[in-house]
Amino acid sequence: MTAMSESLARARSVLFVPGHRPDRFDKAAATTADTIVLDLEDAVGPDEKPVARKNVAEWLAGGGQGIVRINDADTSWYSDDVAMLAERQAAVMLPKITHPGQVVDLVRALAPGSCVIAILETAAGVLNAQSICSVPGVVRAAFGNADLGSELGLDPAHQASLVHARAQVVLGSAAAGIVPPIDGATLDLTDRDVITADATHAAELGFTGKVCLHPRQVDVVNAVFTPSPEAIEWARRVLAAADSGGSIKAVDNQIVGKPIIDRAKRLLAQAGC
Repeated sequence: MTAMSESLARARSVLFVPGHRPDRFDKAAATTADTIVLDLEDAVGPDEKPVARKNVAEWLAGGGQGIVRINDADTSWYSDDVAMLAERQAAVMLPKITHPGQVVDLVRALAPGSCVIAILETAAGVLNAQSICSVPGVVRAAFGNADLGSELGLDPAHQASLVHARAQVVLGSAAAGIVPPIDGATLDLTDRDVITADATHAAELGFTGKVCLHPRQVDVVNAVFTPSPEAIEWARRVLAAADSGGSIKAVDNQIVGKPIIDRAKRLLAQAGC
């Protein structure tokens, strides 16, 4: 795994910034977000696409770091977005994927060593989660709750309405052998209780990161997706018990078998321990 893909795999908070607002690029990068996304898609109007693309190209050429969300493969802007990124090793988010062939084509067009985050936000994309996530070059999936909710006629703010789709994205990622996915955005930008509840719900389903639409959301998201000191201490006790040999061991009344050991290892890796 390259340094770029490793960074993307560990990201908890993914802060979006519109590509036509270069005045916000450095501000976004200076937040506590683990990574930022320079958006060329939904946040940018049709007339502003060319200038947004130019802004992003200049910022990356100047040493700026971040993911670029390009326009989807069925738009007239897609080819220009890809051409702009093809000259450099890049981290790219591809939206509105419906089948793995779209990702294969993108990976072939990008520079060697580039990484793709596959946004699963269509019914077809969610149902094809495993095959999409299995494309070489895909390092992680992201869930698009707003677009999928619109397609299905469901309220994306209602947790239960999309639980089946979120589970499909988590399962598809695991079956493909990539790291757990990034959850979609909480549309309420300021209510910390709502953001906390949404992030906690996603974490309980197996997500390990979340899209942020505003800097106010970042610290909340980071806190939810950072293992607590108690969880880290539990994981260390599990591994210590596993290493002690001898008869069957138990920690907190749980038998220390392979599933528990694997969970403890994942938790410590998530915590950076």
